[in-house]
Amino acid sequence: MEALRPEISAGGFDRYDGTMQFYHRVNALLMPDFTVVDFGAGRGVNHIEDQIKYRRELLKIKGKVRETIGVDVDNAVKTNPALDRSIVITGSEIPLPDNSVDLILSDFTFEHLGDPAAIARSFDRILKPGGWLCARTPNRFGYIALINRLLPDNAKSRILHGAQPDRKEEDVFPALYRMNTFSDLRKVFPESRYRHASYYWDASPSYYFGRRWVFSMFSILHGLTPDVLKTMLMIFIQKRE
Repeated sequence: MEALRPEISAGGFDRYDGTMQFYHRVNALLMPDFTVVDFGAGRGVNHIEDQIKYRRELLKIKGKVRETIGVDVDNAVKTNPALDRSIVITGSEIPLPDNSVDLILSDFTFEHLGDPAAIARSFDRILKPGGWLCARTPNRFGYIALINRLLPDNAKSRILHGAQPDRKEEDVFPALYRMNTFSDLRKVFPESRYRHASYYWDASPSYYFGRRWVFSMFSILHGLTPDVLKTMLMIFIQKRE
C-alpha cells in the first residue's frame, strides 16, 4: 500500500481515507452540550481494533459531547466502550423523548435497514429542529453494492473473506440497499423539512484481495466513474428549524 500511497507513512492513513473524510465533518458539527445517538453502534469494532491513534480519536464521540447513546438491535451494543449509554431495540422505534437529540450518527447501517420509512419517522421524532443526521453508506449504484446484489448468497462470504481476510464474521450483516440513493433519502427526509448537504465519495479500494494490481485497477475505475456511480454516500442532512 505504501508504494501506491506513500503518504500512509505520515500518520498511517491515505489521502482518500473514507473514515477520515466522514468523521472530520462529523466532528466539525459537534458541540459540548450535544446529545448524540450512534444508530447501529454495534460492539464498537473500529474503536477496539483500529490501529491508527489519530483516526481512533476522530471516531470517538464520547467525551466530546454531553452524552453518546448507542442504539442497536444487537445486544453486543452493551459491550461498546465508546458509549455513555446503550439501548437495544426490537423494531424501528427508538425509546427517547421527542426533540431530544442534537445529532444522529449512523456508520454503514443504512444498507441493512428493512423499513427505512419507519426508521426515518423515528429519527424525525427524536431529532431537534436544527439537528443533524450524519451517515455513511454504500451507494446502491456503486460497484460494491452492484456486485453484492448480483452475487449468489453462497459465494458472498467466500469472496468477502478473500477480499477482507481480517473482517470478523460477527461484523458481517445482510445488505438490502433500500435507503442508498439520494432519491431514496429525499423521499423519507423531504426537502420541505430537511436541508441536504450530502455528497458522493470514493475511498481507497478496500476489496482488493491483497493484490497490488487489483488495487490499482479499482483506483483507476474510481477516477473514471461519474458521481452517480461512486461507491459511497456521505450523508449530512439537517432538520429545518
